[in-house]
Amino acid sequence: MSREKLCSSEVSVAEQHQCEDLIQIFNQLFQDSENTLLVRGDDEPIYLPESMTGNKHQVIFAHGFYASAMHEIAHWCVAGAERRLLEDYGYWYEPDGRSEEQQRLFETVEIVPQAMEKCFCLAAGFKFRVSVDNLNGSPGDTSGFAHNVDLKAQEYLEQGLPDRAQRFFDALAEFYGTGVVTAQSTKDTLSDIPNSQTSACEQGQPVQLPDPVLS
Repeated sequence: MSREKLCSSEVSVAEQHQCEDLIQIFNQLFQDSENTLLVRGDDEPIYLPESMTGNKHQVIFAHGFYASAMHEIAHWCVAGAERRLLEDYGYWYEPDGRSEEQQRLFETVEIVPQAMEKCFCLAAGFKFRVSVDNLNGSPGDTSGFAHNVDLKAQEYLEQGLPDRAQRFFDALAEFYGTGVVTAQSTKDTLSDIPNSQTSACEQGQPVQLPDPVLS
């Protein structure tokens, strides 16, 4: 699943990060083992189980956006087996326009998936932005949320991700050649990375994360 080296340093981020690549990586990993496909959508993101598609489970991301695909994959990685049998994992989401109290509740359930998403972005060399998803509401001070996402992402890098998330993380790091690993990265992946890049994770030392960006 290795990617050819980019011929020019002037290739734009948009050209380097194509959602078609994520679709290929995800589907190669999970279309058989988890009976699940990543699908480019034309509208809002949604998860549809096999019982609704008539074929495979579908993780549908919004409008062909790379960042949306990363976010929806993270939510899929969090959802357990029973949740993955339900439309949108059986959750009802409070729409945009939340009060500060509603926003804090939203943030408590978003820490884990957004921390996974941050790890995925790091593995892919893609800029991560914390999503408060409340443009028309009163989000209040979201700096604490961004900090908690950062702490959880740091924990994942030091201790490893859950199985499906770890497999996707390792595949991204290999495809994009970023050399990023966690404590649970496969030995095959580690063997291809210079010691200077793997020593911190292998020894359980902190890996420096970029500062969170709010959006």
